Amino acid sequence: MWQLFWQRLSQDKSAQLCFFVIIVVIFAGIFAPWIAPHDPTLTSIRLKFQPISINYPLGTDNLGRCIFSRLLFGIRTTVFYALLAMCVTLIMGWLMGMLAGYFQGKTDTFIMRLCDVVLSFPAEIMILALVGIMGPGIGNILIAVILVKWAWYARMIRGVVRQYSHRNYIAYARVIGAPSSHILRRHLLPVTLAETIVLASADIGSVILMISALSFLGLGVQPPTPEWGNMLSEAKNVMILHPEQMLPAGIAITVVVTAFNFWGDFLRDVFDPDNRQSVGKKDEQITDA
Repeated sequence: MWQLFWQRLSQDKSAQLCFFVIIVVIFAGIFAPWIAPHDPTLTSIRLKFQPISINYPLGTDNLGRCIFSRLLFGIRTTVFYALLAMCVTLIMGWLMGMLAGYFQGKTDTFIMRLCDVVLSFPAEIMILALVGIMGPGIGNILIAVILVKWAWYARMIRGVVRQYSHRNYIAYARVIGAPSSHILRRHLLPVTLAETIVLASADIGSVILMISALSFLGLGVQPPTPEWGNMLSEAKNVMILHPEQMLPAGIAITVVVTAFNFWGDFLRDVFDPDNRQSVGKKDEQITDA
């Protein structure tokens, strides 16, 4: 499978570009304190709306803060928190989905009815409502995202587990008395891993948009902490006189979300068995022709 992954990656230029963008963004966020030329929260009214220069690669905002520095540190609050939310959501969804798909019976019924309750409401409205109830803050956003999104992953993973739980090697492991924890860890986890990676990579973009949107509305990261949605919210106040203030954060959100979406599509094409079979048939037809 991984051989196929690297083979397809070497042939797909758009996937290589998306992978490069994601890696650059992640490393830029990690090394932001060493890359950023200025303190992202340092204000100076005398230096507000400075043009692009060597000292200020993207200029300054309405409070004289370095936009480039805030953009770099905003990776930590926008992208890294989105990755954290997806990791916790995957762990929770994987645990519930594995339990429901493997044990079935009352456990399956209880977990699936709980998923039905969560999935009966639109995800965006539920997240907005939970953040409105708990109050603004990135911690509350993460809690709301996890509470709303885990059910969808649990249902998807349950379907994969039920599909593979009737295979001969699973039945043999049960017959010889292998504990359930061993079967879940050694036999069912690997077959669900690829599915969860594909789902998560395609969903990270929506989480980034949700964090940015809530910060734009004033419910997410609070000033002066740099965050891309927060930067857009501050730039809209001077949009008529200085429309260029909205470009850095807006372009950053667009590029990163697009890169994650295309990367998720690429992983789906590689790891999805149906897609692999269809690609193989197309290659055979081309070879025969």
